[in-house]
Amino acid sequence: MTPPADAPAPAPASPPAGATADALATAAERFPLQFARTRRFSLGVPRQFTVSPDGERVLFVRGTSGTDPVSRLWLYENGAERILADPVGPGLADGPSGEVPAEELARRERAGETSSGVVSYATDKAVQLVAFALRGTLWTVRCDGGEPRRIRTPGPVVDPRPSPDGSLVAYVSDGALHVVRADGTGSRTLAGPDGEQVTYGLSDYVSQESIGRSRGYWWSPRGDALLVARVDTAGVRRRYISDPADPERPPRAVPYPAAGTPNAKVSLHLVRVSGERTDVRLPSAAGPDHPEGTWTDRAFEYVVSAGWDSRGPLVSVQTRDQRSVHVLEVDEHTGGTRAVHMTHDPAWVSLRRGTPLRLASGALTVAARPGGDSQGLDIGGTRTPAGLEVHEVVGEADGLVYFTACEEPTETHVWSYAPDSSEAGFVRVSGAPGVHTASVGGPTVVLDSRTPDGHTVTVLRSGVPAGRIAVLAEEPLVTPRPLTLSLGERELRSRLYLPSWHRPGDAPLPVLLSPYAGHGMQVVLKVRTWWVAVAQWFAEQGFAVLVTDGRGTPGRGEDWEKAVHGDRLTAVLRDQIDALHAAAALHPELDLTRVAMRGWSFSGYLAAAAVLRHPEVFHAAVAGAASVDRRLYDTHWEERFLGHPEVFPERYSRNSLLDEAGALVRPLMLVHGLADDNVAVAHTLRFSAALLAAGRPHTVLPLSGAGHLVRQERTASGLLLLERDFLRKSLGL
Repeated sequence: MTPPADAPAPAPASPPAGATADALATAAERFPLQFARTRRFSLGVPRQFTVSPDGERVLFVRGTSGTDPVSRLWLYENGAERILADPVGPGLADGPSGEVPAEELARRERAGETSSGVVSYATDKAVQLVAFALRGTLWTVRCDGGEPRRIRTPGPVVDPRPSPDGSLVAYVSDGALHVVRADGTGSRTLAGPDGEQVTYGLSDYVSQESIGRSRGYWWSPRGDALLVARVDTAGVRRRYISDPADPERPPRAVPYPAAGTPNAKVSLHLVRVSGERTDVRLPSAAGPDHPEGTWTDRAFEYVVSAGWDSRGPLVSVQTRDQRSVHVLEVDEHTGGTRAVHMTHDPAWVSLRRGTPLRLASGALTVAARPGGDSQGLDIGGTRTPAGLEVHEVVGEADGLVYFTACEEPTETHVWSYAPDSSEAGFVRVSGAPGVHTASVGGPTVVLDSRTPDGHTVTVLRSGVPAGRIAVLAEEPLVTPRPLTLSLGERELRSRLYLPSWHRPGDAPLPVLLSPYAGHGMQVVLKVRTWWVAVAQWFAEQGFAVLVTDGRGTPGRGEDWEKAVHGDRLTAVLRDQIDALHAAAALHPELDLTRVAMRGWSFSGYLAAAAVLRHPEVFHAAVAGAASVDRRLYDTHWEERFLGHPEVFPERYSRNSLLDEAGALVRPLMLVHGLADDNVAVAHTLRFSAALLAAGRPHTVLPLSGAGHLVRQERTASGLLLLERDFLRKSLGL
């Protein structure tokens, strides 16, 4: 069991003030193992909060410590926490020991899930009945008492969800949508596959990975029907993922729609619990208001959001070229649709999580530009203030709409708005500088706050703190000490990490750039999180570590984010170089004759590009899971920036690195997980082959069994040390 919510936080694991140099060095040497053992300090962190409509109960998942890899289901009520379902406790541990279904493993990979056990769940409307799957077995448990109950099913279970009244539980098994009574009787199939490559009730790869829609079915408020996604991947090209270290294991086929190739066909259907079925008649294509371009594809190939509220189903669809999004009301009796909101953009329509949201009044909350450059909201006809960059709509509760937004790109705060009260206006809920999000229900707000001082989860009732949910993550063995910088004419938000032992007048420090710098993610934030700790650890190894968010990253408006349209590298590299030179002008201890870059995924691609295109600036690089051939990445993600590869072949050539292999004159380490189904290892293998053909020496480090997120403890800890040693040798440190 965990300590009570009001217990004092555990003492930091880092050495105390005044610790000796030997103690600091020892802590720094132990850090890679701690980083791996804690799964990037994610274990022990509460997440997936659900607040009951009356605000009295909060559900969440979390382990029992910062090194416990097994997540439990917890209930916070009356100021105290208790476990509702313990996968290693009596009852659940004695249940069937089946394997986790492949569909669930794929969902966890897309979600970046680092633990096992109860990693997801769903509830009825009252948040009394909870359903979850454990090793493919369906379980339910009630918040008002009783032990978890196993519900027998004909096959392994994925994504179980109770009906709003708690009388039924729907789930997916072997690609079919099933329903069973909550007492375990009356199991039957509602929608079964009508083809070998067809599933009902699951999300497709692109929707999970690039769009952010992880669900594939939604209950009606009455519990008498479901809105169900049918996914047909017959036309999608297959990739085959295998582990060369285990040659007897057959490869795993993955339907992967690479840029310019066919997508999965996604349709929606209204399925009654009684068995009747009605097809939703989604529009096939956008109309004349759709923006034209060199490449224009009006076909609505993407279902970006769906749901069912008291006024009926509400669906959003997006065109293949991503320039139009239509919000559609669905007639639950006929399946007909009517567009109630349309958005267009000459580059791409940005998708904001939580939108559209239909309020109890029937008014829509949708993403909108309120004037100027910022991405705001239209809440029933009222626009958020100019300059407030909205990230996500959290939900509606107790007459208030909650959302997250930033005024300064290094902070994100929770805001509320009362649509029916002109006096309340927009109110900022969170206070301390940092990154905050929330879950809401009734008068209760669960405020999840990451700040420079750490991570807290506070339960607010009617705006007043009423308790805390414990965060049990370990404290890093290194203490981050970033210097806050705003660099150059573009005021590039940056952080500089120097060794704790470095003093003015000491020898100059080699510089290590460690950004992400890609679309959809910021790393220069007022938080203490895993990448901040890693940056400080590299600093303790003798580097000055510079981290910069440049053009293409969120938080600074649509124009800033879309500056990479058509060219994913030029502006991004320019910002990294400008930040480097500006930082060196302020801090002469930075040695510009010894500069390296390291990164993973997009930033791995950026690191490789840095030494290829600017060897006069960058003297070494580590490129992990680098997506060097843009033609190999998925449709929705890559076509957003570069369009269709048959229409814009020059864009894909200019943004891929294979043809530039002969330009390599600096040390380069390529790292890739052999089981990566997001950025295929083919990226690195093709790049290495091109480098070899050009006679360019380089280092390749294959990670057996690793996916896009390296989970193996020894691999993750060893990788940090190997990166350090390669960079130190390459820069003569």
